[in-house]
Amino acid sequence: MIKVADYKTGDYKISDIYQGGYSGMKSPSGWSENNYVQTGSLGLTTDPRTANILKDVSSKLSSGIKNIEITGIQPEIFDSIPNQQLKEVHRLSKLTGVDVTLHGPLIEASGVTQQGFSESERELAQTKITQALLRSHELNPDGNIPVTFHSTAGLQGSQLLPPSKRGKGEGDYKKLIAINRETGRMAPLEAETKYYPGGKDGEVRKIAHIPEDVLESHNDTEWNNTLSQIEFNRRRVDEILKDVDPVTRMLYVNKLVAETNPKLVSKEAGEELEHLNQEQFAQFPTMHAASTYAQEARKSANAAFSRAWENTETEEDKKILQKISEQYSETLGAQENGKISLKSFDPAVQSQALYQLIDALKRVPPKVWIPIEKFAVEKSSETYGNAAFEAYKKFKDKSPVIVIENPPAGSGLSTGEDIKNIVEASRKQFVKKAVDDGMNESDAEKKAEKFIGATWDVGHINMLRAQGYSEADIVGESKKVAGVVKHVHLSDNFGMEHTELPMGMGNVPIKEIMEKLGEKGFEAKKIIEAGNWWQHWQASPFSESLEGLGSPIYSMKMAPYWNQSQGFSQGYMSGLDGAWLPQINYETFGGGFSKLSTELGGTAQGAQGSRMSGRGME
Repeated sequence: MIKVADYKTGDYKISDIYQGGYSGMKSPSGWSENNYVQTGSLGLTTDPRTANILKDVSSKLSSGIKNIEITGIQPEIFDSIPNQQLKEVHRLSKLTGVDVTLHGPLIEASGVTQQGFSESERELAQTKITQALLRSHELNPDGNIPVTFHSTAGLQGSQLLPPSKRGKGEGDYKKLIAINRETGRMAPLEAETKYYPGGKDGEVRKIAHIPEDVLESHNDTEWNNTLSQIEFNRRRVDEILKDVDPVTRMLYVNKLVAETNPKLVSKEAGEELEHLNQEQFAQFPTMHAASTYAQEARKSANAAFSRAWENTETEEDKKILQKISEQYSETLGAQENGKISLKSFDPAVQSQALYQLIDALKRVPPKVWIPIEKFAVEKSSETYGNAAFEAYKKFKDKSPVIVIENPPAGSGLSTGEDIKNIVEASRKQFVKKAVDDGMNESDAEKKAEKFIGATWDVGHINMLRAQGYSEADIVGESKKVAGVVKHVHLSDNFGMEHTELPMGMGNVPIKEIMEKLGEKGFEAKKIIEAGNWWQHWQASPFSESLEGLGSPIYSMKMAPYWNQSQGFSQGYMSGLDGAWLPQINYETFGGGFSKLSTELGGTAQGAQGSRMSGRGME
């Protein structure tokens, strides 16, 4: 950019009025020669409030756009769009050479509601998402139409600390939303300060607990409560057996076995049972009570072990649980030489085995409470992976592409790491379904990568500024997701609210973000979402976006660029004969001041008096 010297006249600078010419050697936006946003890759959205998409598409094509996104974010409006309109939009797109994409309805794919998690809700979400995918095929039957779905739709998310503050004794979270895998109940966890007795010289100890510590405490507390209940029933067994002599105990065991499997009882034991004395017979109800407590304790222990096995997160813990199982079986004597052992029916032996089991299980508390993001990735990826595979089964290589979008920051699954995780997990689910259906695993992985990716919304991620993120942090989130991006949404804001302005009107670092997205980002379709601009200015944001992105005016990879237009003498949107000096300016002041009245030195006749009041000059 050739700058005009800052000569001052009065209280203004010449450069404030005339910005100077432009240099054809370099884009003023700072983009490199090959990396800038091409006009042809940009597109507009339809009005999300109308189902009459044919009319809306027709009106917006006049701006010269090459891409348009049908916005069906409201489920009831999306379902109000007739299939005939989808087909007509396809025909119109073929006539005009416009590519069509779809923003699918906002659906909570995880199955988590305000009441907690529900598998039936997750399955319902999967059905709705699958239907939206199948319907989108009408918009482009011969290609792979990108269909955007938000990673979550209203799910409350945890608040992470900015990257610069993590790992410095504060953990990763400012507020952690935890969910119970078994009940679906959620709980917000924040840093806590607790006070404990027994410090140095009797002082009260003050200890700060980060949210991760509070989460671990939740898991440990619930697990200890579970094991304590089992231990309570086990102790009752020992207390009851104190009043029973060993001989009577074994007689009861033989009687118990005889009632369930007579073949295991020896002839001698059977004869002893037939000649019980009165004292032995009187102790049988006591033995029955001990046996009942032992059975209840064993049932609870089996459930606890299953809970630990299902919710363990490492192979090391799995190995520990396997050894615990082997030790429990050995102590219980459940099998001896391939046959059922009488020891396994003895309440005393059962109590001993349970004691060892409970003590061992204390070392591997299950991760029942986990961060909501982790749970949502597990469940939502199942939904998206299954839906993508159902669409692929029907349309094969012409199937729509699911692109999962980061929602406004503050919702669940809104960071770059979250989106990368859910895309990769959804692809794994697709592969699993495809392999089960008979597809080669290598082919399934290629299909999964083709039909599942991410939509990166630069305005949504910028809202992390409200949580203390810096510009560098925002750009860093884009780097994390770069490898899976297939689609981009463009909107600008100031990082505080979910506003949608044309690029260049807020503080979204678009140049740096696009550079981190790399080749995939520049090649992807980029849809301008500027709802607030439409609302308040009631005009297309296309030209303003071209300026903000520094896009070239012509199709060649060279200057001039749209944000240099103010330096043109002829002007495109502004400049000396544009908005600053419009035609009326020349009509009034040009050509020898022919339009000025004689009172002001011009040649126009008949001006009588002030043009403000209409009164004659005095």
